[in-house]
Amino acid sequence: MQYKDYYKILGVSRDAKTDEIKKAYRKLAKQYHPDVNKEPGAEEKYKEINEAYEVLKDSEKRAKYDTLGMNWQQGQDFTPPPGWGSSGNYQHVDFGGGNFSDFFQTLFGNAGGFGNFGDIFGGSSSSYHHPMSRDSRADITLTLQDAFRGGKFSMRIGGKTQSVNIPKGITEGTELKLRGKSEKGGDLYLTIHIAADSVYELNGYDLTREMKVPVYDAVLGKDLTVETLAGEVSVKMPPGIQDGQKLRLRGKGMPKRDGTNGDLFVRVRIEIPRHLNAKQKELWQKIANEG
Repeated sequence: MQYKDYYKILGVSRDAKTDEIKKAYRKLAKQYHPDVNKEPGAEEKYKEINEAYEVLKDSEKRAKYDTLGMNWQQGQDFTPPPGWGSSGNYQHVDFGGGNFSDFFQTLFGNAGGFGNFGDIFGGSSSSYHHPMSRDSRADITLTLQDAFRGGKFSMRIGGKTQSVNIPKGITEGTELKLRGKSEKGGDLYLTIHIAADSVYELNGYDLTREMKVPVYDAVLGKDLTVETLAGEVSVKMPPGIQDGQKLRLRGKGMPKRDGTNGDLFVRVRIEIPRHLNAKQKELWQKIANEG
C-alpha cells in the first residue's frame, strides 16, 4: 500500500494547530466537493482530504499517525511496523458510501467516518451523514434592491421551489444553510450573489452612484436631491466642487447585521454645455476675460 502524508494533503505543517488544520480542510473541502467541482479526480481528492482531516483533527489518531515518523513520502510504498496489525485492527469498512484507504484502515481500522458539512461551515451535527450522499449546494443571485430589503423569497432551486429567508446585512458570497431542504434529504447550502446594478456600485456595505450636475451648479454650489435605495434625500454640494469628487451620505448604504448601515457616496460628474447661443458665449467669454 502507499503512505499517505496527511499534512501534505491538507497543506499544513506538522506542528499546525487544530484551528489551522480545520481552516485548511474547510477551504479544500469546498473546492473539491463533487457537487461543486466536476473535474476528473475531484471526488477522489475530496475523499483524500476528508481522510486526512479525520486523522489530524483527532488528537489520538494524530498522535498514533505521528509515531510513524517524518521520513515517509506521499505515495511511497508503505509496510506497517512489526506488530502493528497483529491486534486485529485491520478491517475493510464502508463509511457511508466512500471507503477510507487501505493505509487508513491498516492504522485505525473501524475508527470513524468522513467529516460532514458541520466541519466545513462551522457548527456541529449530532448524527452522522455523509455530505456526498445527502447535502447539496446551490448558488442564487439577488438584485441589489432585494439584498437591501431582505425578507422571505420564493425561489426555484434544483427543481424545487424553496422559501428562503434573506436576512438584512447579507453580502456577496454569504452562505445560508437550509436544514433538511436538499433534494437528497440533507441540508441545502446556498451561496448568495448580488447582481451588478445599473445605478449603484457595491463595495462591502458601501454604495457609490454618479450624478451629473451643470457646470454653473458645480461652481456656485447647490442642494442636490439624491435617490437612495431607501428614498430621496437632500445633500449640500459645496461651491467649487471638482469633477469626480465624492459627497458622502452617512448611513445610506447597505444594512449591516448590527442594525447600522454603510454609506452612500455620490460621485459628481460635471456637465459641460455642448451648444451655446450667442448670448451664452458672450457671458462665458466675459468670465474668461475676468479670469
